[in-house]
Amino acid sequence: MGLRNFFDRIEPNFTKGGKYEKLFPIYEMVESFLYTPKTVTTAAPHARSYVDMKRIMTYVVIATIPAILMGLYNVGLQTNMAIAEHGAEGWRAAILGALGIGFNPMNPLANILHGAMYFLPIYITTLVVGGIWEVIFATVRGHEVNEGFLVTSMLFALILPPSAPLWQVALGISFGVVIGKEVFGGTGKNFLNPALTGRAFLYFAYPAQMSGDTIWTPVDGFSGATSLSISASQGVDQLAANGISWMNAFIGTVQGSIGETSALACFIGLGFLILTKIANWRLVVGCLAGMIGFSTLLNLIGSDSNPMFAMPWYWHLVTGGFAFGLAFMVTEPVSASHTNMGRYIYGALIGFMVVMIRVINPAFPEGMMLAILFGNVFAPLIDYFVVQANIKRRARRHV
Repeated sequence: MGLRNFFDRIEPNFTKGGKYEKLFPIYEMVESFLYTPKTVTTAAPHARSYVDMKRIMTYVVIATIPAILMGLYNVGLQTNMAIAEHGAEGWRAAILGALGIGFNPMNPLANILHGAMYFLPIYITTLVVGGIWEVIFATVRGHEVNEGFLVTSMLFALILPPSAPLWQVALGISFGVVIGKEVFGGTGKNFLNPALTGRAFLYFAYPAQMSGDTIWTPVDGFSGATSLSISASQGVDQLAANGISWMNAFIGTVQGSIGETSALACFIGLGFLILTKIANWRLVVGCLAGMIGFSTLLNLIGSDSNPMFAMPWYWHLVTGGFAFGLAFMVTEPVSASHTNMGRYIYGALIGFMVVMIRVINPAFPEGMMLAILFGNVFAPLIDYFVVQANIKRRARRHV
């Protein structure tokens, strides 16, 4: 029995013409998530695919589970290791102390629980504030609240540092949902990735809380640089001197945003999306080709003043947000190119731009976020030229 029938039995006309009718979009959202709706997508949700919208969003959320689990573990690990030097305080420390779990970084349970105490407030804030905006727009426009926001909220929370203030989290998801999606008509009509739009807004509006060496481990007095910032200032050969190996970066036990540190977890999620045909492999191939090709070219050119020229492609692959962006942002079906050739070009453009930003602009060593947004802007133009080229080629055949 659906939620609508359940509440109608409690009070007649509960969801239709009753005094709670204004709350109807909330019940529709919950019912659609928990149950299969009576009306499912019979045509393409984004005009290009015949996969039901609910299945797409559910599969993407499932694909993020490895990144979530590894993110919880790594946040707790980094925090517990820092606490060993700087001490613990606050409500999280009080709860862990009361439970008798402690702050042993060798204890996986202590790491996961400690990490969850940072991730859950961020995610709940994202879900509540973003959900309110979704319901407002659904109520005003008279349409249902779909599952698209569940993906946006999860991705947005995972690309934030664990020390992000909750009021900034609320502001960022508000900007991403309203300006990045709803003003263009909602899910399936936006040309920018909403999660990245909100993250970019926070980065440029509040750079002190979104960048630097003190934001990745939420312990007062602790400073821990990311592998990208170390490479930009000292060179990639100094990563080992700072205790960072390629395997550390691949597994994810390094400084970084909550869900972006583990390339392994991201690639597991990407493999799942490709196997289920939610993600198009051409986008992945194009992005990897662009990144590998341009980074190899810069390695050959070299530079005496910029150590980032020496960073090989396999380090670009596992540092910063490249793996996370490749798995969940580049392959996002709405804002990416839709023609097969366009997908190669779109992916290659992002791969090229991320290396360009990281290497040529040492002041901003992370470049995946801006590279993807740059690709989002050019995706319609890429498809247009691909289609026009096909039309001209076919016209020449019949001349």
